[in-house]
Amino acid sequence: MPEHETLAGGGVNEVVRIGDVVQRPAGPWSPLVHDLLRYLRQHGFAAAPAFHEVTPDGFEILDFIAGEVSNYPATPAAASRPALESAAELLRAYHDTTVGFAANAPRQGWQVAATEPVEVLCHGDYAPHDCVLDGDRVIGIIDFDHAQPGPRVWDVAYAAYRWAPLTAPANADGFGTADEQAARLRVFCDHYGLDDAGRAALIDTVTARLHGLVNFMRTQAGAGNAAFASHLKDGHHLQYLADVEYVVRERATFESRLFAP
Repeated sequence: MPEHETLAGGGVNEVVRIGDVVQRPAGPWSPLVHDLLRYLRQHGFAAAPAFHEVTPDGFEILDFIAGEVSNYPATPAAASRPALESAAELLRAYHDTTVGFAANAPRQGWQVAATEPVEVLCHGDYAPHDCVLDGDRVIGIIDFDHAQPGPRVWDVAYAAYRWAPLTAPANADGFGTADEQAARLRVFCDHYGLDDAGRAALIDTVTARLHGLVNFMRTQAGAGNAAFASHLKDGHHLQYLADVEYVVRERATFESRLFAP
């Protein structure tokens, strides 16, 4: 009988590894995610799990991607320069692969509605807790529940917030001074290949993403989602809002490095 293992890190869903596959709850948006995963495989992108089936009792079966997944605070491997660079490069490769899919993807039906202008299929939660590392390099992306059609910068901004990270000093999940974070932000954007327009919009998009995350948490908790209700009780939303204030306060630090020669 295959070994069963409850995987650590999932703050909303319980994910169980059964041999070479994982089992996780499916949602109303999952058929669209499964279409995305199939498209990625058909177009040569192998860093996302392959989809197999949905069980009669409502669980999706996906490939298990071997490696390490960081929670918070970030592990030394996830906080390393190679992880930062490879995370940005993998996000770019993922986005580039999804362009054709996004052009014809439904705008509704995802857990999070599309954001215009649609350029790619955003992962929606591209962070250390949803990336798989082999040593200090990011080699896989998991958990596409928050995928949505949208602009590149919508995904890059949240990814930069998580990977740089752009967190206030009081946020125990983060690390680094504003200057150190600004330097890592520049590295991430350079290795992604973010253009000048994306860089100009980045800080405003970070703040919009974090406000959107807080609103999503409140909506989910109000609809009876126990996991998000627990997150609000623990003050996660206050942490995100404090980070918004910090990012706005340090805008000049971040943007000066983004546009430096």
